[in-house]
Amino acid sequence: MLTRNKHTLPFGDIHPDDDPDIEIHNPRDAAREHLWHESRLLFRDLIFALMLLALVMVFIIQPVKVEGTSMLPHLHDGERIFVNKLIYYDDYRWAPKVQRGDVIVFWFPDDPSKSYIKRVIGLPGDSVEMHDGRVRVNGRDLEETYLDPQLNLSHASRAPVYVKPNYYFVMGDNRDNSSDSRIWGLVPKKYVYGKALFRYWPLSTASLISHDAHYSAIPPGTPFRRDGGSNSDPDDQ
Repeated sequence: MLTRNKHTLPFGDIHPDDDPDIEIHNPRDAAREHLWHESRLLFRDLIFALMLLALVMVFIIQPVKVEGTSMLPHLHDGERIFVNKLIYYDDYRWAPKVQRGDVIVFWFPDDPSKSYIKRVIGLPGDSVEMHDGRVRVNGRDLEETYLDPQLNLSHASRAPVYVKPNYYFVMGDNRDNSSDSRIWGLVPKKYVYGKALFRYWPLSTASLISHDAHYSAIPPGTPFRRDGGSNSDPDDQ
């Protein structure tokens, strides 16, 4: 009759030392090693994500704070929005062009250290005028459903303004309280650095900033001659 040793071998009658090629795995050690490995991978991915976010924030998306009430009722004082800085980048042929109705951010022509946010009303070649509280572009009144009539009570008329090549005519949505192209003139194309993309603060009003305009009935502006003028030679006001 065989007597079992009280120190029972882990593999029956075979001791690990009998074969140097035998590997012993402790489940707890394996789990600990697996957890450490996964933690390192998670940390690496987090660092990579933060670096990617930083690149996006620097070169593509920029957070800005709305100051003032010139874009009421669309944008309010103190709101924070994201601006797409790459959308109008001329070096890319696929990049969209500035369109009438876009809400753009640009350096103030009279003081480039400041930036303004306004809506594009006139494109290069357009003729823009105001009459009876309406805006007329190329002889056709705009249907501006995004305006609040209570913020557009002034019916001052203005003579037509011709939008030169590589310039834009911009206005705030709060027409009675907006410093815009009616006062200080056109915005050079080179000063436009982004398009309002997304309102992210306050969270209760977080939403995309849409075009909110339908200008399909507006005829195209006056084509340019090769010398930079227009075929009808309107006055550059």
